[in-house]
Amino acid sequence: MAVFGSVIGNWAHAIEDDFSITEAEIARAIPKMQRLGTRFIRIMSYKPRVDESGRDLDDQMEGERFRRLREIKRRFDDAGVTCVHENCMNFGGMSIRHALRTLEEVPGLRWVFDTANPCFNEDRDRPGHRQDPWAFYQAVRPHISHVHVKDGIWNPAKKDLDYTMPGDGEGRVADIMSDLQRTGYDGLISIEPHISVVFHHAGAAGVGDPEAQAREQLETFVSYARRLVALMDSTGGAPVGTV
Repeated sequence: MAVFGSVIGNWAHAIEDDFSITEAEIARAIPKMQRLGTRFIRIMSYKPRVDESGRDLDDQMEGERFRRLREIKRRFDDAGVTCVHENCMNFGGMSIRHALRTLEEVPGLRWVFDTANPCFNEDRDRPGHRQDPWAFYQAVRPHISHVHVKDGIWNPAKKDLDYTMPGDGEGRVADIMSDLQRTGYDGLISIEPHISVVFHHAGAAGVGDPEAQAREQLETFVSYARRLVALMDSTGGAPVGTV
């Protein structure tokens, strides 16, 4: 296993939570990763602080976030594991500015770029607008060690994405894959279809025949991977780090 998708600092974790929760997650992860020979661990920078109406607070406790991230990184560095931060529903995913500030404040932190997350994340520097996947990608490109490929089209009615095959949505997947190849990217690429199931949504376990659901998910995963390979072939061939 190349990457462990941990819950450390993710959308379910508040910066106000006691740091002992994170410390316990680190302590559980390290020995397992060392036994498996896993090189990377996905982390985040804790969910945004909001008021009772859901609006972002001015005080995001940045100092505490960066202090924790530096400590998280130090502990994994000491264990021979590289932290990669994902642009998702967390402080570092709030805008390009938040991402670059996180990278600046946590020297040596690497990035896992998710192609579709900007499509549903509000750009805090442009209230009322969603983020630009291509601009976000370009901003963090020098720090990327892993790419999550998923794609989708924003659906205002449900305030979420309608997930699509790679290249069929608004995530600029074809452009990003082409640029990775052009610039000699040798990191990791994985797929995150979200077409059959989104694991962190309510009801993600599904209903009905478990065997039929499992077959559908496997078929979706395989067809998604084949579509990505075809897309990458059409833009110049797959990078050596594809997984």
